[in-house]
Amino acid sequence: MRLAAEAAAADQTYNTPALATLFLFADQVEWILGQGGLEWAGHRQEQAAGAVYGWAERSDYATPFVTDPAKRSRTVATIDLDSGLDAAVVNRALAANGIVDTAAYRRLGRNQIRIGMFPNVTTGDLERLTASIDWLAARLPRRSP
Repeated sequence: MRLAAEAAAADQTYNTPALATLFLFADQVEWILGQGGLEWAGHRQEQAAGAVYGWAERSDYATPFVTDPAKRSRTVATIDLDSGLDAAVVNRALAANGIVDTAAYRRLGRNQIRIGMFPNVTTGDLERLTASIDWLAARLPRRSP
């Protein structure tokens, strides 16, 4: 407590989780337990992953970054876009319409988008997102490969 008080007096933060973070974490855990626990969450994420990766596999411009389905994340999907469709432009268009946090992992340096498939995200929301990306892809200018 002494360190936290000293940091607060200096208008600094001490590297501990914010109270709001702990509150939201506890709320999410209670919600997941109320839905059926880890078994329910795992099933929900399998459905979500099926929707997102299935969309990418059917797409003529998107492909899953991880090619082996057994090794794909069920939490965050990284989807490569073909070179004609600039992922930065797609991400900006999504953000301009309130869809945020789809930018690729910077260290990968790939033309890709990233989609969170957490248990609190419904499969229906993911299907609406992928339909929105399809809508954008059909309307955004293509660049030469």
